[in-house]
Amino acid sequence: MSKNFEIRREVVLNAGPEDVFAAVTTGTGGWMFPTELDPGVGNEGPDDPAVVEWEPPQKFAVRQEGPDGWFNALEYLIEARDGGTAALRYVHSGIFTDDWDAQYDGADKHTTFYLHSLGQYVRYFAGRAATYIATGGPAASADPGAMTTLRGALGLSDTSTAGDTVTVDVPGFGTVDGVVDYLTPHFIGIRTGDALYRFYGRNAFGGTVDAAHHLFAAGADQEKSQDAWKSWLDDVFA
Repeated sequence: MSKNFEIRREVVLNAGPEDVFAAVTTGTGGWMFPTELDPGVGNEGPDDPAVVEWEPPQKFAVRQEGPDGWFNALEYLIEARDGGTAALRYVHSGIFTDDWDAQYDGADKHTTFYLHSLGQYVRYFAGRAATYIATGGPAASADPGAMTTLRGALGLSDTSTAGDTVTVDVPGFGTVDGVVDYLTPHFIGIRTGDALYRFYGRNAFGGTVDAAHHLFAAGADQEKSQDAWKSWLDDVFA
């Protein structure tokens, strides 16, 4: 049975409205996943029927529609604040089908993590191009205790907190020396000087433990990096 949903957030970001607007329109590969939006020329906005609001740098909204009244809509309202910061009011609305409670819970928790990653991106990497890599974990990572296994592989314990440092060796990729910038039972974020590493405990929502990373170093090899992280996840859950 389908049912409407709405997820609202308001966050203050350590960046000006221009950087935030760029991040949520053409820079999504640096903190969420690439949307490949072509901004067009000037302030007229993209030639894309899904874009329903384009008022840089204050407002951006998209809406997709489908059969039987289905829709999915995102709205970003950006306001300058003192000290070179900006307030972002975010609304995600639409229709979920099937298991509404599980879908809503997953979307709600993903929203919090994505907006945190947005804050990290505009603070540390604003305007930098990202090489985005994403890989799903093996079937074994669907186990209810999979995130505990992942924490151990990352050198994290039950007492670890955001702000802790970690070192992870990934064969075929290299050594990751970073700081934990996000840590909950379902998500882990690690920031280094040239990357945001993100791990998603989608096993809690009917999926697997997945990885999606944003690499800002020049010359990052997408295919090689993605293969290396896939192999690493496979080994963790072997």
